[in-house]
Amino acid sequence: MKYLKEAFDRNHVFPLGPNVAGFEQDLQKYLNTRSVVCLSSGTAAIHLALINLGIKEGDEVICSSFTFSASANPIRYLQARPVFVDSEPQSWNISPEMLEHAIKDRITRKKRLKAIIIVHLYGMPANLDAILQIAEKYDIPVIEDAAEALGSSFRDQKLGTFGEMGILSFNGNKIITTSGGGALVSDNQSYNEKALFLATQARDKAPHYQHSETGYNYRMSNILAGIGRGQMEVLNERISKRRENNFFYKEALKDIEEIGFLHEPSTDYFSNYWLTTILINSKNLHREDLRLFLEKYNIETRPLWKPMHLQPVFKDVPAYVDGTSEHLFDIGLCLPSSSIITDDEREFVVQKIKQYFRA
Repeated sequence: MKYLKEAFDRNHVFPLGPNVAGFEQDLQKYLNTRSVVCLSSGTAAIHLALINLGIKEGDEVICSSFTFSASANPIRYLQARPVFVDSEPQSWNISPEMLEHAIKDRITRKKRLKAIIIVHLYGMPANLDAILQIAEKYDIPVIEDAAEALGSSFRDQKLGTFGEMGILSFNGNKIITTSGGGALVSDNQSYNEKALFLATQARDKAPHYQHSETGYNYRMSNILAGIGRGQMEVLNERISKRRENNFFYKEALKDIEEIGFLHEPSTDYFSNYWLTTILINSKNLHREDLRLFLEKYNIETRPLWKPMHLQPVFKDVPAYVDGTSEHLFDIGLCLPSSSIITDDEREFVVQKIKQYFRA
């Protein structure tokens, strides 16, 4: 409210202003990166990242299949072609083995493979050592979709800072929110300058309105950035709460042998555990049965992301899969994981899950 009041008092109710600059500086400091450009959404950030890499019609971009559609939709904005790659069981993120197989096959087919979009799903870091080694081997730039992973890190380096560019989301369901918003992150100043130019309608330097390129209305507003500045002050509390939720559920449900969890594969991985997820490993019980049972008690759970290679809109897209993400989708649920969930509410969720498995 402090930042919003200041914006209104100074009549800074427009797309640019001190809150935007302040929010960008807060993010730069937190991520230990050179530059951040705040935008209207994480989707806009992916779109501008692809433009920065020169993606054009007919090019191909590898993308994690196990993700939300916003990771892949911007590829289509540029008339390029997504190529989906399946997950590894350890992190649920893009499989390095399948990634290299896909790259080799696309090269053999003489396709123009121009970028790789990796996703840090549910806040869990991807296998960055292996992925970046493969990307470097084949000289393919990496875009990190860290929309769900602000605050997560790999070997103490914040996610979103490993690839050529990283993207963040501040949508209403994220670990911190500006209601709607996102950011492009890069140590390459030219990428950020180009993104800023395109995000503000690509206006040329002239006293009149002149445009030599197609621009976009992608800049974050000063009002929403004010919310973001306030949220940055409680980001560490939000991360602690999400991790506490995850620990609580793991401890409370550890004796139910049919329930499995996503774990940090090693001490190199630090997840914000944006959402706590479970897997129902049972021949007789299906995650949809549990979901509907909990719904009767006003407990909202959701299936894991439906893989992109199963989505009707991408039915004709090349996919390199081995069944991992399909299996996770079939048996997985997201539990209530809000930063404001109460102890009593979590206890109620656990009580009802235990009741279901006792029935």
